[in-house]
Amino acid sequence: MSRGQRAALWSAVAVLAVIAVAAVWPDLLAPQDPLQTDVRSALLPPSPEHLFGTDQSGRDVYARVVHGAGRSLGIGLLATGIAVVVGLLVGAVAGMAPRGVDLTVMRVNDVLMAFPEFLVALVVVAVLGPGPVNIAIAVTLAAVPVYVRLARVQTRTLRVAEHVEAARILGVPPLRAFTRHVAPGVLGSLSVLATIGIGSSILAAAGLSFLGLGPSEPTAEWGLMLAGGRNVLGQAWWISVFPGIAITLSVVCATVVGRILRARADGRTA
Repeated sequence: MSRGQRAALWSAVAVLAVIAVAAVWPDLLAPQDPLQTDVRSALLPPSPEHLFGTDQSGRDVYARVVHGAGRSLGIGLLATGIAVVVGLLVGAVAGMAPRGVDLTVMRVNDVLMAFPEFLVALVVVAVLGPGPVNIAIAVTLAAVPVYVRLARVQTRTLRVAEHVEAARILGVPPLRAFTRHVAPGVLGSLSVLATIGIGSSILAAAGLSFLGLGPSEPTAEWGLMLAGGRNVLGQAWWISVFPGIAITLSVVCATVVGRILRARADGRTA
């Protein structure tokens, strides 16, 4: 790893650590109540008293950005985690199953991959209805096909590896051979890809919230905050800009970490 890559990696990790603290322990960074309104302080610009200014209801934007990290990141992490598990199971079945089952599963998966993830998530939310739980389900289903394909490829590669063949010759049951010798390798590859997928999931969840399909007011959530300031962008830019910066930093830093880890796993330069 070059010096530049190392600096980029640690910078991204530092930013993600701060965001993680905001998500797990928001009161440490912003003790203010993110839901407290004060119409006399509405639309105040950034100042020492209100670092990110205030919104139309006089709520502190900095407090809302910090307290919104848990909900915004939570959806992305939950969706990615479930997508990895589902992708591992479905991809492993396709990789270990007879050719007919493999072809059927992968053709369906290819059809899903032909559509952008955000479009798939949007259709799922349109069917299930708005709400944070349905957003998490939608983002999960949209992300699954990528993990299914990778899991299937890795399973087909590892199942003919020498150590797996040796286990079979020694009489190790197929299920046990898979769980001990194939699944860990597949999961490792999926975990590296998931670091990139977290950013995509956060962005998709924020986009759905921006369209009004996620949490409702007065919830502190980045996508919802972004939408709340669009009508007064010329008068009070800070209402949308700061949650937008939070989304951008989260996605970019997660992607940087993911790409560097993936490059190292592939044995090449990022």
